Amino acid sequence: MKHIIIILFSLISVHLYAQTDHPQIPKTGANINAFIPKGWKVIYQAKGDLNKDNLPDQAIIIQNTNPKNVIKNDRMGGEKLNVNPRMLLVLFKIPGQYQLQVQNTKFIPTENDTVSTCLADPLQETGAIAIRNGALILSYQYWLSCGSYEVSNFDYTFRFQNQKMELIGFDIGSYSRSSGEETITSINFSTRKKSETSGGNMFSDKTNKPKTVWKKFNWSRLLTLDEMTEEFAQKLSEM
Repeated sequence: MKHIIIILFSLISVHLYAQTDHPQIPKTGANINAFIPKGWKVIYQAKGDLNKDNLPDQAIIIQNTNPKNVIKNDRMGGEKLNVNPRMLLVLFKIPGQYQLQVQNTKFIPTENDTVSTCLADPLQETGAIAIRNGALILSYQYWLSCGSYEVSNFDYTFRFQNQKMELIGFDIGSYSRSSGEETITSINFSTRKKSETSGGNMFSDKTNKPKTVWKKFNWSRLLTLDEMTEEFAQKLSEM
């Protein structure tokens, strides 16, 4: 799993937002289209009530479509690499319009990566974003088409409280496409408890003997969605 984690943070830090031209996002808009900069498009979208006012809020991931960011790949993997930046926007519905609540340009991975050219799009298999039970969930999956059998799933759960989108849960699931061996870690930041499950196997009932251990941990404060970066994510994965 360490191999996948190293890839994850190298790809984010190397080029995820290497571009200097960050589009300006308006604070309010009559509809979703009002928040989409010219040359960008919506690639994932979720709707639901995040702030308990019975109005349908929106969470969207948008991506630049600049052809200059689709580059030739001379290494293993696909022939071209799309490194166009992506952005997360959380929009709260208010009477007659939407209001920008959160904008994050540092935590949404690009489709491809110039460092790990065999890495699949981390958002493609998971659907990237969901709103369930009033919480916002970001889901990433990391796996390589060459060089590794490991698959790792990262789920981040945020809830609107204290007038912020705060990180209340973090789950990591990892398994081998070769052996089926599986480990799962689930962290609850509200209760300061985490569970670690090992000994599982996705392919064999005979060897599937998961064992879960619960632990308490210290954490100074809840992180917010707008401050999430690769550095914070790395700290979480090392807990």
